[in-house]
Amino acid sequence: MDFRGVELRRQGATLVGPLDWQVELDERWVVLGPNGAGKTSLMRLAAAQEFPSRGTARVLGELMGRTEVTELRTRVGLSSAALAQRIPDEEKVADIVVSAGYSVLGRWREKYDAMDYERAADTLEAMGGEHLSERMWGTLSEGERKRVLISRALMTDPEMLLLDEPGAGLDLGGREELVSRLSDLALDADAPAVVLVTHHVEEIPQGFTHAMLLAEGGVTASGLIEDVITSENLTRTFAQNIVVEQVEGRYFARRSRPGRHRRGRL
Repeated sequence: MDFRGVELRRQGATLVGPLDWQVELDERWVVLGPNGAGKTSLMRLAAAQEFPSRGTARVLGELMGRTEVTELRTRVGLSSAALAQRIPDEEKVADIVVSAGYSVLGRWREKYDAMDYERAADTLEAMGGEHLSERMWGTLSEGERKRVLISRALMTDPEMLLLDEPGAGLDLGGREELVSRLSDLALDADAPAVVLVTHHVEEIPQGFTHAMLLAEGGVTASGLIEDVITSENLTRTFAQNIVVEQVEGRYFARRSRPGRHRRGRL
């Protein structure tokens, strides 16, 4: 992915940008920022669901505005809350996952063979959700739904995987299970490029290589994760005195009292 001077505007308001951003196929990115920072708008651009108002956007080598997006979208796996809200409660998990091959939700008139369902089972197993295949969407917990959505995003063997706040709404156990699964994915050399959107540094899995911080639609820091996830950068991004530390490869942040903020990484 290659964004140059990309900006998204709606009704006279700038939702994100202008910004430059390049994602290579072997990189794992986290995009972090407060509510209203433009993270979801950026993901919609990356998923070829929005066209930039200004600038040049290439997704998987294809120039937005000059390519057929229907085929392009099948090469990008997306897990988001907006997608979850469109799934009927009576939809079976196996059908939710397998139907990603046709970019539809659930079974309609498409035909799938045994290999399709084997692929769906494999992606569910990779996310710890193999036991959910015969369950209905409406019976799943929030953590189970997140596993199913990510499995669906992986179904088409995408070249890029976009995860928009996959940890939102999870309890501590669910979050840690998800982070562990995503860490396995990030450390897999055969996995696609991954972009993870979150509000919380605690949700960054081990194995992620790069980070970008957003505030009010603009970039406050971008680059290698160890250079970006710092106390100074988080303080500037969240407009609060933030201290971040790293423990066994995981990040943890807290607000510090005025005058006690220490500069640099801990």
